[in-house]
Amino acid sequence: MDCNKIFESKTFKIITGILLILVIFLLGFQLGTMIGFRKANFSYKWGENYHRNFAGPRDGFMRDMGMMGPGNKEFIEPHGTIGEIIKIDNQNIIIKGRDNVEKIIKVKDETVIKKLNTDVKIGDLKINDLIVILGSPNDLGQIDAKLIRIMPKPENIPIDSMKNN
Repeated sequence: MDCNKIFESKTFKIITGILLILVIFLLGFQLGTMIGFRKANFSYKWGENYHRNFAGPRDGFMRDMGMMGPGNKEFIEPHGTIGEIIKIDNQNIIIKGRDNVEKIIKVKDETVIKKLNTDVKIGDLKINDLIVILGSPNDLGQIDAKLIRIMPKPENIPIDSMKNN
């Protein structure tokens, strides 16, 4: 039999088309599986570190929703935090936040650090500075900072009393 006849036959074209569609389907399925695994892995790690990230409510989430007002000390800080710097280690800042919970803040090159209206660098931060951080949690229980603002420290006012008022 002539090879050209085989490659030009209708049966060969149908089988090749079916195999090509099957390969595309399997590649799409594999890609979906990989994306799903990454999303599930992130969600799992993020969930495991949620309370470490945001110092969630001590008695859990299933409680009287009427207690979620501004005076509630158990309010969760979903996109940032406030606290005093206790350690600066390269691009990481460790702060002592509400209820003395320590949080790790990751400073990246694109992180904006401001003191009043002036941009400053991470080297301008000092231990005991009061800072407000806006960012997003990563899967290791840290906050990736997008904005850090150095706040003037109020005299004779405990930090815990400022946070939820």
